[in-house]
Amino acid sequence: MSDNVVIVDYRMGNLRSVQKAFEVNHCQAIISNNCNVIEQADKIVLPGVGSFKDGMKNLDSLGLIDVLSQEVVQNKKPFLGICLGMHLIANTGYENGQTSGLSWVDAEVVRLDPTAENLNIPHVGWNSVKYKNQSDLYHDIEDNHDFYFVHSYHFKTLEDVVSGTTNYGVEFVSSIQKNNINAFQFHPEKSQTAGLKIIENFINVEA
Repeated sequence: MSDNVVIVDYRMGNLRSVQKAFEVNHCQAIISNNCNVIEQADKIVLPGVGSFKDGMKNLDSLGLIDVLSQEVVQNKKPFLGICLGMHLIANTGYENGQTSGLSWVDAEVVRLDPTAENLNIPHVGWNSVKYKNQSDLYHDIEDNHDFYFVHSYHFKTLEDVVSGTTNYGVEFVSSIQKNNINAFQFHPEKSQTAGLKIIENFINVEA
């Protein structure tokens, strides 16, 4: 695969595990926060673990907000957001106070509030994803497959972009696809065979 995939390093964790998932699929993804490198990318990955506020602060301090919006929204390069990387494409997050996001999708990120009293927050572990609309990245993965989650907040949108939902005492959005933008609440890089298939499908998306 000749496409140049860049994993954005904005100091929010688990970069190497994401890179390894690409390597398993015979793709040498580059980890970088250099704007010139991101501009040259064919595809962009925004992973991340941590809070919405810290994530946006880091993107801003590293000067990455404008270049990411230019390459993903304007130039429509294939984009993969993972966990916090999904959250940050919303308008607003409410973790540790209200914070403006990248606003690529009309959405907000709110605290997960399961109705069952015996369900812990954060939501950690394996849970199934029910497909809502056709997503390129679920190709050859059966519906209701289990993926690995670690999160306390979730993505909430009225846009018709939801590609998967999960139930954890309450139904929440676990994936979206909006044109060239794909994003997942769960961690494909930690989800074994099915997660690696998602990475493979992303690699195979036409840039």
